[in-house]
Amino acid sequence: MANVLFSSSISRHFVCTVLLISLSNAAAATKSILVFQPSYLIATGPTLTAFLLGNASDVSLNVRTTYPSNTTGGLPPPSCVAESTQWVLTREQVGKTAVQVHLKLNRSLHLCGDNDTDTGCCPKPLCVLETLQVSACLGGRPQASLLIQAKIYAMLFPTNSESENKTLIPNQVYQPLGACPCDLTPRACDIRCCCDKDCSPEDLKLFKYHCLPGPFGGHVSPDPDYQCSVQSAENAPDWFPFLCVNSPPKNNPYLGLFYQGDTITPKPGPSFQSPALSAPLPTNDYRQGSPIFTIDDQYFTVPQSSLIGQCVHNAPVAFLKNFNVKCVTPLGSCPNGPPLQTASTDLRVQVKNGQGGVVTVDVVDEVAFDLSQFVSSTTPIASPAEGEVCENLTLALEYKFFWRGNGLTNITLTRTVGNIILNGSVAVTARYSAVFLNGEFMGEPNSGNPGYQVGRPVIAGLVDTLKNDTGFIERTSINLWQPVSDGLCYTAEMRPILFGENSTSGCLLPVSLQNLTHCNLLRETVASLQAALVTATYVAKSGDPSGLIMTDWVNITSLTLNSSKPIEDTGSLCSGIPSHLHIHVRSIITGVIEGIPQREIHALQVSYSLTTWRLECGGGDSSPCMDPMETQSFPVTSSVTFTNIPINTGPPKTRFQINFTEYDCNRNDVCWPELAFPITRYYTGEPYSQSLAKGLILLCFFIAASVLGTPWRQMRQAWSSAFL
Repeated sequence: MANVLFSSSISRHFVCTVLLISLSNAAAATKSILVFQPSYLIATGPTLTAFLLGNASDVSLNVRTTYPSNTTGGLPPPSCVAESTQWVLTREQVGKTAVQVHLKLNRSLHLCGDNDTDTGCCPKPLCVLETLQVSACLGGRPQASLLIQAKIYAMLFPTNSESENKTLIPNQVYQPLGACPCDLTPRACDIRCCCDKDCSPEDLKLFKYHCLPGPFGGHVSPDPDYQCSVQSAENAPDWFPFLCVNSPPKNNPYLGLFYQGDTITPKPGPSFQSPALSAPLPTNDYRQGSPIFTIDDQYFTVPQSSLIGQCVHNAPVAFLKNFNVKCVTPLGSCPNGPPLQTASTDLRVQVKNGQGGVVTVDVVDEVAFDLSQFVSSTTPIASPAEGEVCENLTLALEYKFFWRGNGLTNITLTRTVGNIILNGSVAVTARYSAVFLNGEFMGEPNSGNPGYQVGRPVIAGLVDTLKNDTGFIERTSINLWQPVSDGLCYTAEMRPILFGENSTSGCLLPVSLQNLTHCNLLRETVASLQAALVTATYVAKSGDPSGLIMTDWVNITSLTLNSSKPIEDTGSLCSGIPSHLHIHVRSIITGVIEGIPQREIHALQVSYSLTTWRLECGGGDSSPCMDPMETQSFPVTSSVTFTNIPINTGPPKTRFQINFTEYDCNRNDVCWPELAFPITRYYTGEPYSQSLAKGLILLCFFIAASVLGTPWRQMRQAWSSAFL
């Protein structure tokens, strides 16, 4: 076993050594390769630059002028023989494997004048026209070469002053960026600038397929889509050559990149049709949910609660949106600003009524002497001499908005003020509410139209005794418990049940040993607390019921779950306590309007669960069972459940549909109704024309086989023998 391991280790070391030697040889071979980048240049100026890549430490560079052969027309091969030229060659090492090669023309580009005696000037505008070859030699052998086509024009210097030689810039609206923005060098051909007038036809052949695109390349006005020349550049359909247009560039509708023209509105001509009446201008009236504005075009604000439960002091009031909120503010000193410290004059605001008029808020002040529902303190309230007295604090603002149509007719405000003594930690609970009344009646928002919407309150009803003769049903709500800070049932609030949302909530009821000695009274107390959640006798079927139509309402059924065991009451426990109230709502889908299912309530049932309450004296705390006034908290809960009743809208299947399944394509491998499926419109495996043609060809073969086949021949023989 050891020999095997030793031999495998030697093999791995040998393989690694061979790989390292191979990689080093490859790297050495790569470093020995020399190449010019780029390998071909066109010089239009007196200087140019190229790069020699590779290990050029021992490489020599030389430049010479080369000419094409008279017989073959080709250039001679690179040579390491140095020649005298009018170019100066320099090199600069820019890295371990890169050398920057510079070539500079060693002569003047001044154009010779009539009486010019300078021999180094250019006698013709085309001053330099030659082909250069730069060779990189190593050991007298060329390793790489650079071919340069030099075509340099003489430079013209102005004879007048600089101020008189001004460049005329064309109007950018009609000719943006000039006729040829890529023409950067005067009297010289710029590479890839196909609009350069200095480029000869021979020069354009070198880069006519690589012209600069866009406005910089001279294409200021792109060709329109209907131009026939666009077909080669765009993915045009096959019918494009028959409908394209050959139009001159002057007829291009393109207005340019910087066109700032005016738009002409066409005037309607005479017509025999009746003129269309324009829509009336929108008036400054209110819609449901729109904010109410003051006469200064500012929002009419009242403190309200936000989505996260915090109070916002400057919240806009929405038209026909009732609210009732509480804002708790801890006080360490007397406030000196709104919302707790406000004056009556500040509350008498002028509000736009939505019909072009103004309504002024009518303020009525009330003084609160019982501050138990507004003030909570951790320390007992002392006399005024022992604490700071905050006078005339605004404890409640109750707004009543009277509306008619899309406007307001009157606004009344009842402000409740009181004096609070600061002694220790004090928290003020201010109440803010707004009610919209149509005449003397409160606006009743619906929960759907016509079916219930998920998340909207369930509408309940109670027969109004004052209008019993007319059978009027007054709207109310079905509620669940909503406990507050201490969680007790006596301070808990109620919240309406929302359609389609199952929920469970509850509160705590303190019970002492003395209460358990009066079980009947305890059961009645819990039953009265639970009965306060559901005071209605009817529930609305839809979300927009009418109080005068009894068919829009359904009776609420109550079911009391009686315990199977007899009620046993002792001194320490009470049984049969209705501690849990359950509301079961059954809904049904009656139809669909604009793709939205319309849900209606089919039935609503209220039931109670009976439990046994017993004091717990374990855990080392026996005081509740010994002290008749010591209390323990027992839960009183409520819940709601929504159930959808499924409806089978399809008719019942017949016995033929149940038993005879021979022609059912979904339950059989052979489907006779789809015998001609390839020639129908439902077949998408190939074009319809091809499938139809193939089907007709098969039909012809079938007819020919039937006519020429044995059965047809036998029929002809029988027919012939019958007449013989």
